[in-house]
Amino acid sequence: MLQEINFDGIVGPSHNYAGLSLGNKASANHKGDPSYPRAAALQGIAKMRGNMARGLAQGYLLPLPRPNDALLQRIGADDNTPAQLRAAAWSASSMWTANAATVSPAPDTADGRCHLTPANLVTMLHRGQEWRDTKAQLDIAFADVAHFKVHDAVPPTFGDEGAANHMRFCEGHGAAGVEVFVYGKPGGKFPARQHEQASRAVARLHGLDPAKCVFIEQNPAAIEAGAFHNDVVSVANERVLFTHAEAFADQAAAYDAIRAAFPALELVEVPSDAVSLAEAIKTYLFNAQLLTLPSGEMALIVPEECRESPSVWAWAEQMMASNGPIRQVIPVDVRQSMANGGGPACLRLRVVADPATVDPRFLLDEARADRIEQTIAAHWPQQIDPSDIGNTALATQIRNARGALLDVLNLDALA
Repeated sequence: MLQEINFDGIVGPSHNYAGLSLGNKASANHKGDPSYPRAAALQGIAKMRGNMARGLAQGYLLPLPRPNDALLQRIGADDNTPAQLRAAAWSASSMWTANAATVSPAPDTADGRCHLTPANLVTMLHRGQEWRDTKAQLDIAFADVAHFKVHDAVPPTFGDEGAANHMRFCEGHGAAGVEVFVYGKPGGKFPARQHEQASRAVARLHGLDPAKCVFIEQNPAAIEAGAFHNDVVSVANERVLFTHAEAFADQAAAYDAIRAAFPALELVEVPSDAVSLAEAIKTYLFNAQLLTLPSGEMALIVPEECRESPSVWAWAEQMMASNGPIRQVIPVDVRQSMANGGGPACLRLRVVADPATVDPRFLLDEARADRIEQTIAAHWPQQIDPSDIGNTALATQIRNARGALLDVLNLDALA
């Protein structure tokens, strides 16, 4: 039976704060801080366990090989290489699997298969190195060609950032839906990472019905304020769009375009006078998992930072007291990820599939969660300081830590 499976990225042992992501204000603000990879990874596993306890299907993707020696070789790295370039090869940003790929479920596609296109992430060096290694995991996890089609990334120069700029509306996850692609236009203070032509190429590759596709421009002011992906200001689930009032370049036209393709849209808009755009981005209110629980109720999984914001939490309490579609707001601790600009939504890729068609090595249960936690506790560095980037002994520890995880999950093919 088709159902939504959230695939979270396991935070890698090289997790650090190098401030590599232009336009990501959290990343910039924490540049040079010490990071805590072990705590970060355990926070991620705890979030996954929480969703499993709520009766939801949960998967995971693994950290990519770091340091990336191939990248260092391609840029001719030596002792005089700038620290920022060297740090790119150590980046653990694949933990944010919302950028791993764009996913179109089988009910939406012409051939009746679930299609996945890895994001090329070409705007940033530290992310542009990811897609081939990401695809190697997708090829294994979704190897059943009767049910899945995994594409190569859209070629440059069209920047594609994956599911972070993609939403889907449907009556139920297993029903045919309408797919919404949100793109940015260049020319502002920060780069617009999602190119309209990349979104259109993905829609064509996936065999989507043009009448069931909507293309919307993100608000340039939101990008400049730090919403480097649409999922920082909007999240969708089934019939519901939960969004800030300043998310799109033309808010009213965006709503009209979605309703024209999906008349059953239920809109939950947070006005700017209740939660400012700056506060929404600071707390990542919208970078949340909007989930349908087994009971049929919807729950919003938000960062703990939302509960600490008077305006955000007042809105959340008001929303829960209403008769709206979102009935629960559940804070989780993902502070290590948040400090680098990734909330609960960044950490997961949504795939609608029958779990029986997915390689079981990528599906989480309590026994695997125990083994993963034990491996993290035994092998992940406790702390990484900025001066540690490039350290040979640390590089060896990071490689060995990932190797230990691959071994315990029987995924040595990804070594």
